[in-house]
Amino acid sequence: MAVETTVNQPVNKGLQGLSLLFVLIAAAVTFAGGLWLGATTYQTFSRPVAVALEEGTLLPRPRPLADFALTDQDGRPFTLANLRGAWTFLAIGYTHCPDVCPLMLATFGAVERQIDKDAPDRKVKARPHFLFISVDPQRDTPERLAQYVRYANPEFIGATGEDAQLKALTAQLGLLYTRVEVKDSAMGYLMDHSASMLLVDPQGRLTAIFSAPQNPAGMASDFLTIAANHHS
Repeated sequence: MAVETTVNQPVNKGLQGLSLLFVLIAAAVTFAGGLWLGATTYQTFSRPVAVALEEGTLLPRPRPLADFALTDQDGRPFTLANLRGAWTFLAIGYTHCPDVCPLMLATFGAVERQIDKDAPDRKVKARPHFLFISVDPQRDTPERLAQYVRYANPEFIGATGEDAQLKALTAQLGLLYTRVEVKDSAMGYLMDHSASMLLVDPQGRLTAIFSAPQNPAGMASDFLTIAANHHS
């Protein structure tokens, strides 16, 4: 009996150890599977709903913007915080621009009027802001910016900053600009720049792109579609 007891105890303990090991492995596999299923389900339900746009291109996922430091038309700091809390259409340009920029501001105005016409109940709740960013800080002082944007619309916002700050921001936005020297011209130089207009959501994320030439009616319709399907 003593021999049987001595032999059986290690065998039983070994079997118990193996059983415990299998239980732990099974539990770990089940837990990992649960995590995978949960993550997959979350990703599936958290994906933005696909919407069809008339004029613009909707990003697959809104792109968060890093903070930046500009100055608005009233000489106040203008940062990412100023973009949060409201939708914002934005474009880059400069006040000495001979053609593209005046058309941009006119398009902004037409988009605003069309939104008010198509969805009058959104005049206060979801009315977007319109931001014109000057990439010519050498000539576009806050005072000049104020005159320029407010001539188009008293509610439009203008902002500019040092070249390094502007380069950092436009790189995030996927926009380009460069200075072009012009000989025998009183202006001295021009600024070549992207003519696209962008839409930033109330969380400060790039959401949609409207390439030139823009159709204000289509932009307004797209904005209302995007806003109606927006998920924070």
